[in-house]
Amino acid sequence: MYVATKGGETAIANAHAWLAEERRGDPGVPDLTVAQIRDQMGVAVARVMAEGALYDPDLAALALKQARGDMVEAVFLIRAFRTTLPRLGSSLPVDTGAMACDRRISAVFKDLPGGQMLGPTFDYTHRLIDFALAAGEPPPPAPETPAAPGPVPHVTTFLKREGVLQDEPGGAPLPPDLTREPLELPADRPLRLQALARGDEGFLLGLAYSTQRGYGRNHAFVGELRIGAVAVEVDIPELGFAVDIGEVTLTECETVNQFQGSATQPAQFTRGYGLVFGQSERKAISMALVDRALRARELGEVDATAPAQDEEFVLSHCDNVQASGFLEHIKLPHYVDFQAELELVRKLRAEASGVALQEAAE
Repeated sequence: MYVATKGGETAIANAHAWLAEERRGDPGVPDLTVAQIRDQMGVAVARVMAEGALYDPDLAALALKQARGDMVEAVFLIRAFRTTLPRLGSSLPVDTGAMACDRRISAVFKDLPGGQMLGPTFDYTHRLIDFALAAGEPPPPAPETPAAPGPVPHVTTFLKREGVLQDEPGGAPLPPDLTREPLELPADRPLRLQALARGDEGFLLGLAYSTQRGYGRNHAFVGELRIGAVAVEVDIPELGFAVDIGEVTLTECETVNQFQGSATQPAQFTRGYGLVFGQSERKAISMALVDRALRARELGEVDATAPAQDEEFVLSHCDNVQASGFLEHIKLPHYVDFQAELELVRKLRAEASGVALQEAAE
């Protein structure tokens, strides 16, 4: 006998109270503040902003605290809040070439104008637990570093001058806004990039890894990876010029991939592109690899059958809020559906038993 659990609003209120108690943890331990999360868990905050499609470090930190560190839940909170905000206007395209870089590396050129800037990175650290952090010991003093250089050109500009990098088409119409309009397939590249920019990092990482292992033949070089602050400008018609309203921290990745050429194009390199909020190197690189994989048919590449090259598969499943909602809905009551399935199974078993008994009697 299957009986629905009852409790109603009282049970839900108690569940919420228990959740708040678990979130707070031991009252004898100082409460974790939003400022601490924002300043000391910057990579997590950046991921919530990127996948939540809203740049607000304080709000992302608050969402992480409310979600007890559950990334997808925090992203869901940010997405829900963003829908309540008025749309005051649109900013001009940001100029990443004018970025004040904290980190800038290239895997294809050793010496380049502006130099390689390692910046804050885990790349060269030993993957050993640092127990000094648990003891609360202060970090060692950082050596004096020279002032950051001014704006530095993108590495891809050097390849374009030589003519070995495919030109990106210009003059495209303004793409639809994915945060205000539903995704429609087939999607052109600007719309795909929007979906990838707020796609789940783990999903894109898996797809990017698959392209490197042969499911898409997508052997790429990191032409440039840069992290830094860029100005956000809004055009004011009454003034006749753009006004700087602030800055955002971005991670930008451009990959270069070999392209054999075609009947109309000589052999050259093509490009994959990734751009995300905050310091999100893994996400930006993954995005660039998947972007390039999705261009397979556009570039006339044959055998474009890998998962990362399937536009509908990638774009329909990369959104973690949509994916988690569809997955977690199976926790909701399905009593009627299950009872119907249960009765069907019982009927089939009874019929099968009857046939078996009849055959045994014969």
